[in-house]
Amino acid sequence: MEPKAKGIEEPYFVIKVDEQSIFVISPGQNGLEYNKSEGFASSYPGVQNFHCLYGQGILLLQRNDEKGESKEFKVVTLNPGKQITIPSGWVSALANIGKSFLVILASPDVEEEYQDRSQVKEKKGLAYYVVERKGEVAFEQNPNYSHPPQITTE
Repeated sequence: MEPKAKGIEEPYFVIKVDEQSIFVISPGQNGLEYNKSEGFASSYPGVQNFHCLYGQGILLLQRNDEKGESKEFKVVTLNPGKQITIPSGWVSALANIGKSFLVILASPDVEEEYQDRSQVKEKKGLAYYVVERKGEVAFEQNPNYSHPPQITTE
């Protein structure tokens, strides 16, 4: 959102073990925006399961059309024990809105060959940024999308 804002030095780590990944997202903010993982569209020929192990966060899910415009945007609140399934073709990113690390177990591990970051990089993020406004979590539209869809929650 704010490329020149002072950001988190080590925004996140990925630990790969067998066919699983553990995402560890650092707490804090990059300017107004909560720290998050890099988003990517998955072309993995199946579903990926996320299981929140620790912390508080938000899973951002976005489905794009063939031109890279967002046609669906979902927000899932993450707390320990929460599990969610992500279908193929969706863009996903993890935002840490808590004061400690956000730890997510992803299974199976989606290898690089199934990850497309080009649309997210071109648009400088997903359709909405997760920001702090007056001490509360809020969503700000990314101006690089012509018509961001309504946010739905799950």
